[in-house]
Amino acid sequence: MKLATTLTILALAFIVTVILAPISIPLLRRLKFGQSIREEGPQSHMKKAGTPTMGGIIFLLAIILTTIGVGSFLELFTTYTVVLLLVLVGFGLIGLLDDSLKVVFKRNLGLTSLQKLIGQIVIAVLAYFLLGSFDTTLAIPFTDWTIDLGNFYVAFLIFWLVGFSNAVNLTDGLDGLVAGTASIAFAAFGVIALFQDQADIALFTFAVTGALLGFLLFNANPAKVFMGDTGSLALGGALAMVSVLAKAEILLLLIGLVFVIETLSVILQVGSFKLRKKRIFKMSPIHHHFELSGWSEWKVVLVFWSTALAVALIAVLSEAFL
Repeated sequence: MKLATTLTILALAFIVTVILAPISIPLLRRLKFGQSIREEGPQSHMKKAGTPTMGGIIFLLAIILTTIGVGSFLELFTTYTVVLLLVLVGFGLIGLLDDSLKVVFKRNLGLTSLQKLIGQIVIAVLAYFLLGSFDTTLAIPFTDWTIDLGNFYVAFLIFWLVGFSNAVNLTDGLDGLVAGTASIAFAAFGVIALFQDQADIALFTFAVTGALLGFLLFNANPAKVFMGDTGSLALGGALAMVSVLAKAEILLLLIGLVFVIETLSVILQVGSFKLRKKRIFKMSPIHHHFELSGWSEWKVVLVFWSTALAVALIAVLSEAFL
């Protein structure tokens, strides 16, 4: 894929998002699809109550239209493309249902954890069977070593998609945090896909990157719209699926380091409180800890974006030169 094509994909997804957002945000506001803020969260976030949510619909539409349109034109619409769109849309629909229930019942709880888990597993299994015969090895980053999971790969795939979907969902707590970190992660995998001559994967990842950059214009602090679970669950599942198709599964732990740290902070906080009745952080996920430590929301977001960019560059350079 040529540089001009890559830039065209980025621009198209960006433009579609920028066109859809001003139409969608007032509509979401009129439908009273406002965000409910959890009472135990930082008090500074209470002013965000009522900000339109479910904004993930905006960039999901842009991704779908760009991927299908450009993919058909360039004859890059493959089985991999179908699988990526299945995961994106499937996880997005789970998030949409979750967001809808929160809006209807005016609370910060939608689907139960079990209900979301069942839906995520179903989508992951469908993706696995759509792939048909597939390389079941895992490459160990920075080495020539591989591990063949054989029939256990389906269990790994389910764990990977569900785990990263929820990890990105946990990270979505500050204006622009996920939109920025996810756009960096998808761009990194897009470059890796180009190294591997996997133009179909590159098309999808750069469509996501462009759409997220467009969404960031409306989601950066102070946010005019939130992506909601509609967006975060979809992005997490799709990111994990990209790593699977690029055979860079373990590398996602580096590229998605921010999401990993956010998830670990919640696990450690819950575990510590249950075992020792003491909290490690002032609040989890860890971005709230920094907020309560006196950092401005913008500072937290910029530091996390910088971290995401640094580890993404390390990952891309390792793929290019090692």
